[in-house]
Amino acid sequence: MSRVLLIEDDPSVREGVELGLRRRGHEVRAAATGEAGLAAMAEFRPDLLLLDLMLPGMNGVQVCRRVRERSQLPIIMLTARGDDFDVVIGLEAGADDYIVKPARTEVIEARIRAVLRRLDDGGQGRPAIEVYGELTIDRVGLTVAKAGRPLALAPSELKLLLHLSAAPEQVFSRQQLLEHVWDHSYHADARLVDACVARLRGKIEDQVGSPRYVQTLRGFGYRFGPL
Repeated sequence: MSRVLLIEDDPSVREGVELGLRRRGHEVRAAATGEAGLAAMAEFRPDLLLLDLMLPGMNGVQVCRRVRERSQLPIIMLTARGDDFDVVIGLEAGADDYIVKPARTEVIEARIRAVLRRLDDGGQGRPAIEVYGELTIDRVGLTVAKAGRPLALAPSELKLLLHLSAAPEQVFSRQQLLEHVWDHSYHADARLVDACVARLRGKIEDQVGSPRYVQTLRGFGYRFGPL
């Protein structure tokens, strides 16, 4: 099972989530503040960060940005209902997904599995390495480079790029992308897709306002190309 670092200041939520995940075989390290969580990262070396947005001192958005400066560790935010503004800021800061509290342990575990799961893009018979202009995608090594320079993509960004590029020029709705990339089989929050697209464009496009690779078809969704 995975190693999960939980940063949550509410003792009851922290203990409940920690106990639930431990019972399901996960190794969990819990911290009550952002500062303590960041200090624990180097020693614990988690597979995933479960991060509360509303923390005392350094808040969850600040922690998320700090982690993204040096790591592509998968991040799932925990947020209370009604924190819509904070959700958007958290997604823009680099979170891969979010969960609204209170949430059952099975829901949290399902999201953890989805974020950690390697993407099966269905591209059997495709070359392992594909080149699109300056962009090189290695589907086996799960790496991406632009003009020969490796790009650090968060898990959701990499999964989104692999999925879109597996079917160039095919248009995917936000709901389809939520189902295939985030494994959300219900009508979920399209902000996950839009924020991830914005972050991905910031890394792979020459001009974010005029994207070459990840294009928008208003009223329909997103597509890769045409190049």
